[in-house]
Amino acid sequence: MSLKFDRILLKLSGEALMGRLNYGIDGDTVKYIAEEIQTIHNLGVKIGVVIGGGNIFRGVSESAKDMDRVSADYMGMLATIMNSLALQNALETLNVQTRVQTAIEMREIAEPFIRRRAMRHLEKDRVVIFGGGTGNPYFTTDTAATLRASEINAEVVMKATKVDGVYSSDPVKDPDAKKFSTIKYLDVLNKGLKVMDSTAISMCMDNSIPIIVFDLFGKGNLKRVVTGEKIGTLVEG
Repeated sequence: MSLKFDRILLKLSGEALMGRLNYGIDGDTVKYIAEEIQTIHNLGVKIGVVIGGGNIFRGVSESAKDMDRVSADYMGMLATIMNSLALQNALETLNVQTRVQTAIEMREIAEPFIRRRAMRHLEKDRVVIFGGGTGNPYFTTDTAATLRASEINAEVVMKATKVDGVYSSDPVKDPDAKKFSTIKYLDVLNKGLKVMDSTAISMCMDNSIPIIVFDLFGKGNLKRVVTGEKIGTLVEG
């Protein structure tokens, strides 16, 4: 089977791990995501993953409104590491070798992020999960995803969501919302579309890394994307 992309950065939201729960980590959902990743790993795709922490704690959430922003953001970064360990466990249950690297040093549970080591893991067909965001407050995990994609020379950022692409407005609230099959980086920024934050979009634009926004919960969608099927929305220059 021919591959369109053989080195990717998969961006997962923390909310994706909740499944039908109101918060936290749903074991069945994490298992499903791990099986989807295993499918493309078996095809020989080199995979980096960045996961958000919004299912546990988000620095800009309502619960953090009275907190110092820097402290709240660091709590969010720690949440991403919890999610990373959950996904690592699910993948290794499926015999997919995995490494977690974190931008915040915690040697007992994860490697520190070292680019050369990450590249070596990918060469050895290990899935590398990048936790801890960028290691800095005020930056989202979207920005962390595009930063890591640039560092590992990923061909594409795959933004996995609960909808099947980018729309002109919220398709749940607006029945007339128009879905884009392709859209340019500048149009995303100018229209204020909720694809990724502006820093992440700008970084992808500067480094010519396309973004594909697709529905994570369509079984087999991840495989369809890496083999070149046109699903979701392609954001490019």
